[in-house]
Amino acid sequence: MIFWKALRQRNFLVTWWPWRALAFVVGTPVVAGVVAVPVGVLSAPGLLALSPAQPARFAFAVVGLAVVGAGLPWVARPLARVERRRLRLVDPRPVPHHPPTGYRDAATWREVAYAVLLLTLGPLVYVPAFLVAAAPFVLLVGPVLLVGADGPVALGFVVADSFDESLGYALVGLVVLPVVPYLWSLVAAAHAAVARALLYDDERLVEVARSRARLVDGFDAERRRIERDLHDGAQEKLVGLTLRLGLARLDVPADSPAHEHVTRAHEEAKQLMADLRELVRGIHPKVLADRGLAAALEDLASRGPVPVDVAADLPPLPPHVESTAYFVVAEALTNVARHSGASAASVRASAADGVLVVEVRDDGRGGADAARGTGLTGLADRVAVLDGRMALSSPAGGPTLVRVELPWSA
Repeated sequence: MIFWKALRQRNFLVTWWPWRALAFVVGTPVVAGVVAVPVGVLSAPGLLALSPAQPARFAFAVVGLAVVGAGLPWVARPLARVERRRLRLVDPRPVPHHPPTGYRDAATWREVAYAVLLLTLGPLVYVPAFLVAAAPFVLLVGPVLLVGADGPVALGFVVADSFDESLGYALVGLVVLPVVPYLWSLVAAAHAAVARALLYDDERLVEVARSRARLVDGFDAERRRIERDLHDGAQEKLVGLTLRLGLARLDVPADSPAHEHVTRAHEEAKQLMADLRELVRGIHPKVLADRGLAAALEDLASRGPVPVDVAADLPPLPPHVESTAYFVVAEALTNVARHSGASAASVRASAADGVLVVEVRDDGRGGADAARGTGLTGLADRVAVLDGRMALSSPAGGPTLVRVELPWSA
């Protein structure tokens, strides 16, 4: 998990990860409380009637508990959807799953198991964790609480009898305070690991995802082969032909009947060479393979009719990640030039914590819709193959923002 790697980094406390973990931890009791309401409503009649001394009431309790068992999947299913979204706070990787098909589907009961664990073991973990995390803050405010107090003041697990003693406890709280983010982050990471284990889909979709990834890798390899063959073969021959036609154009007298034909052939050869160069660049840009994604984005931005500001400070990335990000930006900038009416655009690319984030923004009229043939739909599928996410925000009047997140590992 990317989050476990982030925990081991020395600069963990100055990243966004502790705050993302805190949001996950704080949101858990809220989610559990919402789920507890329908579960309590389902189980209350059966529990109230549970009395072996009275057979009729006991039979009613058994029926009530059976209703609970039948109703839990309907509660667990929306909970699982919410938890898969919340997992992105501490684990940006998607959680592949297929919609459960019924009570015989193992995925249904994995979701039920997660709901039961959340409502039973959740309080046993979260309540002590919250108490321990709050202790340093209570110690820090001890001197303030002791001012004007008539006697000793309870500071969580300890009692301060004097102001000087409270200052000592406050110093202890200050020393322990940096450990608190690690505590709630560990709780969030452990919770996320359990959630992923139960809410992650079975091997069928995993194998489908692997086969899709193999297809993408094979497709990229084929694109590179075609680009190399065109660049080293047809393009070089066309360059030689253009040079020979240029020399022939100089040798043929201007008043010769052949001069016009040679000139036209030379111009057509030059145009064909330019078209072939654009075709090769569209298949797999050479600058991407030679100099990396940042240089390829600069080259891409320089060739469009709309001014584009590029900010990309990137480490070396896997070829399939660079290729996917490049073609998403290329399609987005093509849409900017053709449809947006924008006067300026920007491309921002950064890679941190194992995730490449690319954003393309323009100041155009907005109203873009990926479902209306902008060309981004197919690229979104390709992004999904890499366990990434692509989002389009384009309100009427602008601005338009295309954001891509691609996980990667060195």
